[in-house]
Amino acid sequence: MSITAREGKIILFLLQKQVQVTVGDLAEALDVSPRTIHRDLKGVEKILLNHRMELDKKAGVGLQIVGEQADQQLLERLLTSISPNDYTQEERQAMILSMLLEANEPVKLFTLAHELDVTVATISNDLDQLEAELENFHLTLTRRRGYGVQIEGDEANKRSAITHLIAKYVDPFSFISLLKENIQNKQTPTISNRLLGLVDPDKLRVIEKTVEQASTKLPYELADSARVGLVVHLALAIERLQKGDTIQFDQAYFEQLQGTKEYKIAEKIISELGTSLEISIPNDEIGYITMHLMGAKLRSDQHVLLEVENTGFAYQVKQLIAYVSKQIHVDMMGNNQLLNDLVTHLKPAIYRINKRMKITNPMIEQIKHDYDDLFHLIGEATSVIFPDLDFPDDEIGFIVLHFAAALLKGERQKALVICSSGIGTAKILATQLMKQVPEIKQIENKSMFDVDEEDLDQYDLIISTLPLKELEETDYILVSPMLNQSEVQQIKKAIRQQRLVVNNEKQKSNPNSLLQLEAIKLYTETILDLLHSFYVDERNHSESTLRAICIDLEKRKRIKNSETVFTKLMEREQVGGLGIPDTNLALFHTRSRDVPSIHFSIYVLENPRPMRGMDGKEMEVKHILVMLAPKDIQQESLETLSYLSSLLIQEDEAVRLFESADETAIKFYLAERFQTFLKDKRLL
Repeated sequence: MSITAREGKIILFLLQKQVQVTVGDLAEALDVSPRTIHRDLKGVEKILLNHRMELDKKAGVGLQIVGEQADQQLLERLLTSISPNDYTQEERQAMILSMLLEANEPVKLFTLAHELDVTVATISNDLDQLEAELENFHLTLTRRRGYGVQIEGDEANKRSAITHLIAKYVDPFSFISLLKENIQNKQTPTISNRLLGLVDPDKLRVIEKTVEQASTKLPYELADSARVGLVVHLALAIERLQKGDTIQFDQAYFEQLQGTKEYKIAEKIISELGTSLEISIPNDEIGYITMHLMGAKLRSDQHVLLEVENTGFAYQVKQLIAYVSKQIHVDMMGNNQLLNDLVTHLKPAIYRINKRMKITNPMIEQIKHDYDDLFHLIGEATSVIFPDLDFPDDEIGFIVLHFAAALLKGERQKALVICSSGIGTAKILATQLMKQVPEIKQIENKSMFDVDEEDLDQYDLIISTLPLKELEETDYILVSPMLNQSEVQQIKKAIRQQRLVVNNEKQKSNPNSLLQLEAIKLYTETILDLLHSFYVDERNHSESTLRAICIDLEKRKRIKNSETVFTKLMEREQVGGLGIPDTNLALFHTRSRDVPSIHFSIYVLENPRPMRGMDGKEMEVKHILVMLAPKDIQQESLETLSYLSSLLIQEDEAVRLFESADETAIKFYLAERFQTFLKDKRLL
């Protein structure tokens, strides 16, 4: 018998849940009205009867499919392999987009209508609606009688549209696993099969291996989601390149990226893929891969601080944090992790916005639903702090997640897993949870008989493999022991929906003692070198101020060549403002081979000097802060200087002391703050 797309979705949803589901839950999941669900249930019941099952309907409780496990599994496999005899309008339009983006020439309306088994008038109506969606990707739809229909625009925007479709209709992890197993059914034109057909599985294996090897050279761990995103990007890029669709990267920004570690790794990836796949890959692709890597830093277990070069931009990010903090009455100004993460994310994000590059956030609708107030607040904040930029919803969604992570206590989730005995299936489930829900950091297993005696308030999540009469349905999550994907998403949603609170809990750790001692030695030596060499120069340099400072630094043997360092400092000043707004301080900083070790000093000017501030406004500067580092700086030194620069952005006390030019007081203050820095890193 025929099965409509929505009937198939209802049955699959119920089969995968394995628990009672309300009509409201179904309606929300399928984005239709409850009345529509009720109307489709008659067809669903007939389909189930034909497969030796029935629909159990309990008023006030919900719906559940009842039948032998083998029959349920058989029907689930059948529904995932066949093509329903009709598509929803949204699905049909996604199919049209996929077909047009894949084509290198105009496609006739008749061809589209025949492929999707609808009338030409229906296709024409769909195209009218798709024109607006394509504008979001800065693409245009060209339609002419006798010519057909074609999507026109930059190759980068076409790739963004394809990536958006994959993110919307195929989970990226599933996309790769399905391709690797090569289990696509060529006879069924489903959306996932059409998208899977855009990539050659053999090429994907080569790409995945190359990315895996190259990522080990990064100074940080690459998150799984970032790795998958990069593999999918490269796979699509190579397929498009072989069809003659080349991409162009802004050369000015390309040159800025060339000195980064990420660029060198991206260059290696392109070189190895070109050799392995025997194709010529343009250098422009390196720029896009570099941006992928730069936006993918994982900081879950390390205290990575602001790089000195980002200090000016960080001032704007600080304003963003201040704006949000004020509106929600939660002080996040001292959250270094939030400042770091936002700086790292927003620098490439702003470049994308300026270049009108589309980015897809597959969680955007869920983010809007879970963090509605915060989403609107961040949208308002970005328009105030960055008035010349138009942040799209997808970018705002990513920023929301950064703020939510700072506010949620969910970073260290503690879960209670309950089953009939507290062993066996509970252990299996705990293993699956730790693997698939990284937000959960601690799990305890209990028997259902222990629930009455347990203090449940100490747990962030309660997950059970059987119904608990002692608890309301909203107090725990009912799952199967093997934990299917819909249950994983349900758990992640519960974590996201928890009340936003400031996480002041001290995280405990038990690092390897020897490694900890070595780390303490490296950081303390760096900090002591910085403090012992620090000075305040109050000789009031009058002429050619910056050059005079560099000459003095060379005399003090802090630098090797005053002229080269002077040139680099001048170049840095031309890039952007160095004055710290609402102060009389300016931070001059650079990295050079003529700087033997990290250095920090303060020079007091005889007469205030006009200078551009980090906010772009003119200001009067009385004190020059000089922060220098070697070209090839050690990680410990970089983090120490980065922390010092973050104090200027975040702490009013630091500003007050630096303006006082009291050398002794500044040294004592820095010693105290560096001690806090080491404690935050759990080294003291």
